[in-house]
Amino acid sequence: MMMPMPLGAATGDAIRPFSMTFPQEQLDDLRRRVATTRWPDKETVADDTQGVQLATIQKLAKHWATDYDWSKMAARLQALPQFVTEIDGLDIHFIHVRSQHDNALPVIVTHGWPGSIIEQLKIIGPLTDPTAHGGTASDAFHVVIPSLPGYGFSGKPTAPGWTPVRIAQAWAVLMQRLGYTRYVAQGGDWGNAVSEQMALQQPPGLLGIHTNMAATVPADVAKALAAGGPPPAGLSPDEKRAWDQLDDFYKNGLGYAIEMNNRPQTLYGIVDSPVGLAAWMLDHDIRSYRLIARVFDGETEGLTRDDILDNVTLYWLTNTAISSARLYWDNAHFPSGGFFDPRGIKIPVAVSAFPDEIYQAPKSWAEQAYPKLIHYNRPDKGGHFAAWEQPALFSAELRAAFRPLRQTT
Repeated sequence: MMMPMPLGAATGDAIRPFSMTFPQEQLDDLRRRVATTRWPDKETVADDTQGVQLATIQKLAKHWATDYDWSKMAARLQALPQFVTEIDGLDIHFIHVRSQHDNALPVIVTHGWPGSIIEQLKIIGPLTDPTAHGGTASDAFHVVIPSLPGYGFSGKPTAPGWTPVRIAQAWAVLMQRLGYTRYVAQGGDWGNAVSEQMALQQPPGLLGIHTNMAATVPADVAKALAAGGPPPAGLSPDEKRAWDQLDDFYKNGLGYAIEMNNRPQTLYGIVDSPVGLAAWMLDHDIRSYRLIARVFDGETEGLTRDDILDNVTLYWLTNTAISSARLYWDNAHFPSGGFFDPRGIKIPVAVSAFPDEIYQAPKSWAEQAYPKLIHYNRPDKGGHFAAWEQPALFSAELRAAFRPLRQTT
């Protein structure tokens, strides 16, 4: 088996301001490609069991080609303090917004796939300036939002080995480089994997973590899921609901992950076709896809059409479709446990179990997985992209989750 490269000292610890612009020619080319998409035939079923439906993706393409304006997102990003620093030979991009409140708690928030830093933009204000968003000064955070290696504006690894374990080490270096001696970490999707690895590594200063996609599936449940068998006997109603969600995902929702685990370089089509990229990203999990389909049907949801296209357009303009997918390959070749398997974390953990996540982790499973569970809640709304979909609920969860740890800062 190949071994990942160890995390070495950075060749330089400078933190450099970052700004980005994309030539108009790139934006014009994007619009042209969308407008000239070669379409397949309509699916042969009346539902979404064959994947992203033709009507949905054509509505997305029409909005992208005619009404969408990237410059609005570009202006939002340019208004934020952004930086790059080299860690172990790779440039790491991050947003860093400090609160004006005394004793604010530093938090590093990590996105996943098919997400980006755009997922977290709506929570920056509520976390750094809580008094303007229904909180109190004692709830304030200094917020650090990095782009994962190979994603967004971070560098693209040129050799394998940038796994969640390695990224967790890099994040600890980043927080130390920023001068934070006491901080917390938050994440969902790959962000959860990175945050949990940080918790296992216990770098100096890490007080605890919060997850919105907890890894809590008991061994007997995981074994039954992998075998495609019936659920173990004696599950509670919450546990049975989690089983049903996971069973559906394992049977119907893992296609993208299997391909990226095994053959990410083969995905040339999503580098060449914007609509192909959008469809690939939309088909992550069924509840997120159905929410997005409703948005393009004109319904009001936590996301807007522009929200969705902001994220896809960032992937397109940065040409990160394949470099981001390689995180799955790296993780599969340098394994550190199953995605939903408990890891034996010994530091404080807070869990927000949103109802439309891949699975809503039951409290009983969370208590088994995290011996130092300091917060558990089941918000009424929200799914896989909780910070993006429900920023007010998400921000309230982070405030409540980390209050028990603030007295130690």
